[in-house]
Amino acid sequence: MGVIKGVLKEELKNSMRMKRGYEVAIKKLPKGSIVSKNIRGHKYYYLVSKKNGKMIYKYKGKMAPEEVKKYEDAKKQRAKYTKLLNQVKNQIKFLQRSLRGKESN
Repeated sequence: MGVIKGVLKEELKNSMRMKRGYEVAIKKLPKGSIVSKNIRGHKYYYLVSKKNGKMIYKYKGKMAPEEVKKYEDAKKQRAKYTKLLNQVKNQIKFLQRSLRGKESN
């Protein structure tokens, strides 16, 4: 039983390390996402984010396609990291529950 518990503890350490890594990666990404609006035939961009439960629109003006792509890629990365973070959090809960179980002597 001790070997299995050791493996579970090691996996828990690895999962905690992965969780911290995903959280750091999410923080490094730019906040919000880009929304375009057509006004009189011209495209203008706004950075949309949530603050205190309210949607905040920050005017960015006309943007180069490369910069728009950067924000779109960041949005995809954030979604990917958030999904992985949720998976690793569930894994951590499972491992913690498994390690808390009673040992039979």
